Amino acid sequence: ISVGLDIGTAKVCALVAQPGDMPDSLDILGIGITESEGSHRGVITNIEKTTDTIQRVIDQAQQQAGIEIKEVTVGIAGDHIESFQTRGIVGISNPNREISEHDVQRCLDESRNFAIPAEKKILHVIPQEFIIDGQDGIVHPIGMSGVRMEADVHVVTGLLTAVQNIYRCVERIGLKVQDIVLEPLASCNAVLEPEEKEVGVALIDIGGGTTDIAIFEENIIRYTKVIALAGRQVTDDVRKGLGIIASQAERIKKEYGHAYMPSIMNDEVIMIPGIGGRKPNEITKSLLCQIIQPRMEEIFEFALAEIRRSGYAGSLGAGIVLTGGCSLVRGAEDLAHEIFGMPVKIGIPSAFSYTGLAPEIKNPIYSTA
Repeated sequence: ISVGLDIGTAKVCALVAQPGDMPDSLDILGIGITESEGSHRGVITNIEKTTDTIQRVIDQAQQQAGIEIKEVTVGIAGDHIESFQTRGIVGISNPNREISEHDVQRCLDESRNFAIPAEKKILHVIPQEFIIDGQDGIVHPIGMSGVRMEADVHVVTGLLTAVQNIYRCVERIGLKVQDIVLEPLASCNAVLEPEEKEVGVALIDIGGGTTDIAIFEENIIRYTKVIALAGRQVTDDVRKGLGIIASQAERIKKEYGHAYMPSIMNDEVIMIPGIGGRKPNEITKSLLCQIIQPRMEEIFEFALAEIRRSGYAGSLGAGIVLTGGCSLVRGAEDLAHEIFGMPVKIGIPSAFSYTGLAPEIKNPIYSTA
């Protein structure tokens, strides 16, 4: 039984799952979800509040699943995340020159030997391809013969203190951290189909505090990036534009918000509650869209700039997959299609045939968990 814990800026959520009867299927046994407190732009900023929130979510999930949770796998995001390519090289020393699991591990360990600032920690070392005696394009080198093996790897680093704070919060409530996973990688595994990863696809996960980008081509992750601009900024714009409190702004964004003017079919009038006993105001959906659309455009423009910087903008045959809570704003798909100029779809966790609480989690907000 595994537990995924997503400590986000807008929400904290935990899923309890176990392998199903069918291959590649998951039974979802329990879900815990609550509004997040104590986290800002993907990074924990208040240990007390975050610990309490995690405790509430774990209690909910335990109650639903009917089991005691002892360890969790946690996601990490934030604009301190950096990724780059590097290479490891080793010689094959055993007498018959056959490459073993141990040699592959040595090669990956070798690729970790580079100067890294003291405040950073390596989160993932993901092999992209292996080169044996000059022959490239090898994905599974074990069992092959060779004298010299090189590995091109994708290294992801994060801020050491951000990682320590996650451990601190989870361990305070008596749980063990089984692993820490980069959130865009986690979302990719839940949302993307193998064919999409092969043809070339960019996943854009728009959460509350961060927008996470991951690019795949030929089934290999090529680029990851976290941008500190997401749904929380959209809510802030609504809050300031209409002069209301944050919780009302969030509700109005979810219930009536549109990110793309042509997607409004019927421009109805919405009542905005007055502050401190003032009279309620009336605004139209199109006025609300004028507040939301520019910020959503900005998020997509930033993502597009990152995709261009990665050098893979021309090889995304499957286009863009949007996921995360903010992808649910009406019209987001059409706006993204206009800005990126390639096919866009909303990604919901579908890479497994879920049973149990399956219908509940077919929603982009659960992708990372």
